[in-house]
Amino acid sequence: MALASAAERVAAEFEYSKEDVNRGVQAFIEQMDEGLGKVGATMSQIPTYVTAVPNGTEKGLYMAVDLGGTNFRVCSIQLHGNSTFSLTQSKVAIPKDLMVAKTSHELFSFLAKQIELFLKTHHGEHYQSHVERKASMIGLGGYKDEEIFSLGFTFSFPVQQYGINKGTLIRWTKGFDIHDTVGKDVCALLQKEIDALSLPVRVAALVNDTVGTLMARSYTSPGKTGTLLGAIFGTGTNGAYVEKLGKVTKLKNMGEEAGEIDESTGEMIVNTEWGSFDNHMSVLPDTPYDKDLDKESVNPGIQMFEKRVSGMFLGEILRRAIVALVNDPSVPLFSDEDSSRNDVHSTTIIDPSSPLYQQWGLDTSFLSITSGDSSSGLKVTRQTLDVDYGVSAASAEDAEAVRLIAAAVGKRAARLSAVAIAAVVISTDSLAKTGDDVDIGVDGSLVEFYPNFEDYIREALRDIPQIGPQGEKRIRIGIAKDGSGVGAALIALVADKAMRAGPPTEVTRRDSVVGGLSGLVQSFFGGLNRTVRMRV
Repeated sequence: MALASAAERVAAEFEYSKEDVNRGVQAFIEQMDEGLGKVGATMSQIPTYVTAVPNGTEKGLYMAVDLGGTNFRVCSIQLHGNSTFSLTQSKVAIPKDLMVAKTSHELFSFLAKQIELFLKTHHGEHYQSHVERKASMIGLGGYKDEEIFSLGFTFSFPVQQYGINKGTLIRWTKGFDIHDTVGKDVCALLQKEIDALSLPVRVAALVNDTVGTLMARSYTSPGKTGTLLGAIFGTGTNGAYVEKLGKVTKLKNMGEEAGEIDESTGEMIVNTEWGSFDNHMSVLPDTPYDKDLDKESVNPGIQMFEKRVSGMFLGEILRRAIVALVNDPSVPLFSDEDSSRNDVHSTTIIDPSSPLYQQWGLDTSFLSITSGDSSSGLKVTRQTLDVDYGVSAASAEDAEAVRLIAAAVGKRAARLSAVAIAAVVISTDSLAKTGDDVDIGVDGSLVEFYPNFEDYIREALRDIPQIGPQGEKRIRIGIAKDGSGVGAALIALVADKAMRAGPPTEVTRRDSVVGGLSGLVQSFFGGLNRTVRMRV
């Protein structure tokens, strides 16, 4: 079989048609609704207890910390009130012995000490005045809670959240293994160690990275309305969006476990956990390469949407497709042109130890490299195959075959991403209820670096009748950076609003709520060094 036609045949296996997209959107909406109504649904639809989004006018200095893996980051974020912010940060590696410590105290006391060091280093004058002021107020009614600095805690491990600043650890990942932490409230563990050092800090919010992305984008985006959706399309994929509180019906069935909810806005941000969409495979595409990847993964049958969309898996899908062609005796991919075509296995120009023959051996960045290769004879792709993957003297025809398949894998991922975005837009009726653009914040290596990823998303959005060409033009997609920093700080701001404002008057328009947030809360670091209490 000619190489070009063989590559076209494989690429066609990844086609995700207009009809496929629309079936996917309908199923996605159905599974969203199911997740809002019950615990244990395919799509978790986790309530975050964050009930307002910013609009860019908020001011103040807030704090954020991020335990995302082997590093711990501490930040202070100055919100300027004009959709801009300034960030100061420090980062430290977690000592390996603390990752497997015997007690929670060992790890969380280390984290609290890093917060103390950060305050002394970057906010030393105020920190010292806080210590002196607190000491002078002993016996005079105690230290006022208005002078406590609110902190957003990005904790990138599986937790069951019960409130805006309450969540118990389900299990450790990423090399951590501290047994006595499982089942405990991680915010309370950090607060205990902060209090032990008498730091002027309150853990105000537990933060998921997609929620942080939504908040960061909403603060910095143009337009009159808040951001609807924050989505990650990178190593993994997930999204969080603004939902009507009345639709999150499972909260009523959770009883006391539901935690306290600020109902004044009538909304709540929901963490979809959409990587698990359609785990039962009713509408998702399923090529032989997808099947084999899933079968040999560490979690077969789980995160089926993510396994077709995220950067962790796209390289492996492409690798399996390439190897299938290499192993086909009738296809002359990566073979010596001077040798007989009858036995490709004996004439292959692939090094036997090539990463192409190893699970996870092909990095997803290769898809970006070959998709963006405009060099003569695809020289860049051929050099990458040689240097990184042990394919010597690949021909231009070989490179073109690989690029064709890689483009098909990437385009399918983008069109699947459009299914998730469209389902949220349609389910929330966002195009109908506002004359302004629908704003979406995204982050991750795919949307940042994969050529034409957003163009492919938009092409699929136009294929959906409820959106169409006119609706697609009103969907604004923008990069939202540092959700674990500025996003976490903004969630701390919203948490302050809920805690400090007292029983609010009824407000139904989101811009009325978030427009007042800048007046509701200001950090003690600015102005009179105290938080101002106001009501909506």
